[in-house]
Amino acid sequence: MLPKADWAHLIPHAGTMCLLDGVLAWDEKTIHAISAGHARPENPLRGEHGLHAVHLAEYGAQAMAVHGALLAQADGVEKVRPGRLVSLRDVQLHEEYVDSLDGRLDVHAECLYADDSGAQYAFRVEHRGRVLATGRAAVIYAVG
Repeated sequence: MLPKADWAHLIPHAGTMCLLDGVLAWDEKTIHAISAGHARPENPLRGEHGLHAVHLAEYGAQAMAVHGALLAQADGVEKVRPGRLVSLRDVQLHEEYVDSLDGRLDVHAECLYADDSGAQYAFRVEHRGRVLATGRAAVIYAVG
C-alpha cells in the first residue's frame, strides 16, 4: 500500500480536502484507492444532512489525479501539471447518503484515454463490495 505521505504532495488537494487515505494498487491504466473520510465529521463536502453520494464523484476525480501524478512521477516528471475537471458523464448513484457507512470506501479509476491535453477515466466507488457510484470524468491539463 502507498500511504498518503507518498503521493499527497503530488496533487493540489490539501488538508481535509485530500479525501483519499491510501493507494492499494495501481498500474498503467488503473488505480485502487481507499478512504474512510466519508464518515469523518470534518469532511468538507458534508452538508446539513450528511455526505450526499453525488460527492463520490470527487473521490473518483481525486483517484484520477493521484493516478496521473503517479504515472508522471514514474516517468521522471518532477512537477506534475495540474488538471481541471471539465465533465462528468453517466453518473449513477446507488445510495443517497454515505456518511453512515462504516469502514472504508474502495475507489477505483480506469484511464480510458489520455494525451498531453487531458484524460478521461471511468470511476467506481464501493463499500464492502457494493457499488455506491459509477461514472466517467474528463480532465483538461493546465498549459505549461
